[in-house]
Amino acid sequence: MRVLLVASSFNSLTQRVLVELRDRGHTVPVEVTPDGPALRDAVARHAPDLVVAPMLKAVVPRDVWTAHRCLIVHPGPVGDRGASSLDRAVQDGAAEWGVTVLQADEEMDAGDVWASAAFRVPEVGKSDLYRNELSDAAVSAVLLAVDRVAAGAVPRPQTGAVRARPVLRQEQRRIVWEEDTTATVLRILRAADSQPGVRDVLLGAEWFLHGGHAEDRLRGRPGELLATRAGAVCRATADGAVWIPELRARTGAGRPRACKLPATLALGDRLPELPDLTEPATLPEPGRPAGRSWSDIRYREEGPVGVLSFAFPGGAMSTDQCRRLLDAYRTARTRPTSVLVLGGQRDFFSNGIHLHVIEAAADPAAESWANINAMNDLVEAVLTTSDRLVVSAIGGNAAAGGVMLALAADEVWCRSGTVLNPHYRRMGLYGSEYWTYTLPRRVGPALAARLTDEARPVSARASLDMGLVDRVVACPPGEFTAEVTRLAAHLASRPGLPARVAAKKAEHERREAHTPLASHRERELARMRAIFDDPAAPYHALRRAFARKEAPRTPSPDGPGAGAGLPADC
Repeated sequence: MRVLLVASSFNSLTQRVLVELRDRGHTVPVEVTPDGPALRDAVARHAPDLVVAPMLKAVVPRDVWTAHRCLIVHPGPVGDRGASSLDRAVQDGAAEWGVTVLQADEEMDAGDVWASAAFRVPEVGKSDLYRNELSDAAVSAVLLAVDRVAAGAVPRPQTGAVRARPVLRQEQRRIVWEEDTTATVLRILRAADSQPGVRDVLLGAEWFLHGGHAEDRLRGRPGELLATRAGAVCRATADGAVWIPELRARTGAGRPRACKLPATLALGDRLPELPDLTEPATLPEPGRPAGRSWSDIRYREEGPVGVLSFAFPGGAMSTDQCRRLLDAYRTARTRPTSVLVLGGQRDFFSNGIHLHVIEAAADPAAESWANINAMNDLVEAVLTTSDRLVVSAIGGNAAAGGVMLALAADEVWCRSGTVLNPHYRRMGLYGSEYWTYTLPRRVGPALAARLTDEARPVSARASLDMGLVDRVVACPPGEFTAEVTRLAAHLASRPGLPARVAAKKAEHERREAHTPLASHRERELARMRAIFDDPAAPYHALRRAFARKEAPRTPSPDGPGAGAGLPADC
């Protein structure tokens, strides 16, 4: 069928639905539509057999849904209505939630039901939940609904209890630090982790708090800051403490929206002198319990397998984060393991350079240059590892330089729900991270050129078929870490592993004698430097629009939505 996707942004769910439908042979144009009239025009231009809206804030005009079958994906179970459905599920501590595919009707979220699916709610942030458990359920429901439409079935009316709930506003998200327990604070923070954040007062200024993780040892007067770690701040609750990774300053009317930044960077000179608890990502001391204290980089071992995991908000990697991960990688290489897994956690693997930190810098061009070189240093370390096998384990989505980081490994594994965007063009960049070596090596020069020129998202299934990845791990998001560890142990036990590592080292030496890696880096960085240093280059306007949530002054090249294929909040 010809299925038109309409969405308010080209977000993760829209991309996931797009690639899954295309994999099944449907023709799927995509239109990002800010309002009803634009949606009407899009439908008229494409004349689809079916319209599907994975994430739509605009109201579908009556003349559209009466003339065309329009399916709306609602992030809540049957009977749930309202724009803050998932926010409320997380903040209320729901153990199970659902997603419903409805037919557009006069009343929002009240149409007949084509399909629905339920899922368990783990203790994670809203955006993580949206990109993973909800995304899996939504795809299952959308594919079932499309099959039912194609078969000539009819939807069922909504019956039973209706729960219409208003938008969850900042007044209902307020944290009372003197009274709220750590569990309560975490639910509030996680329900607003990417957007809109939790409005609060800290050190004499108003901020939006983004993200939250439990701290099990530190204690203090409720509301006070206790320590810093990896750019995050630790703040005391009524019965414990939480780590807050990111802050965004509240700006007044008419002023540009502030960038979401690592908390210590955002606070700047306001931050009092606090103990910095950033620690190297090494194995815990013998006899010391792991605890619940948060860290964005961790290392563990199981026999001959080392696992270096990392989780950076939004998948973005700043200069500092790249350097800390490189230090951890170098330390991991000193350990007596034969297989080293890079990644292996749920949600984002990496989306490359940190556009928010770059945009907020005093000199964005200089910070862009520092960030891309730090990414290159990390990728080079992976590419030149010749004494063991390296596996990149992609538990969530990855884009741009994050994909190229994964491709530097000997094997690339990804979860079945992963969407990859192996390109840079939608942000006006040529790209680096040795992509001119690793991508053609994986898929061939012709397909590499097509992937980077067309700049489209790619499903896990399609990535496997084209050779972009070596294995698709079919499991729920919460089981990915354990499954990857099991598979890595099996890989380490193979008798042919030493010979494979020896062959890898010999190949590295032959490659360096013919076309050194440094030549790829030099050519890529020359193109990137020219873009960074050109104030008129589209990259600067696109970056600003992405980081500050503005309409781009420079249109994103040939695609739906500015920055499509680069980090998205949901």
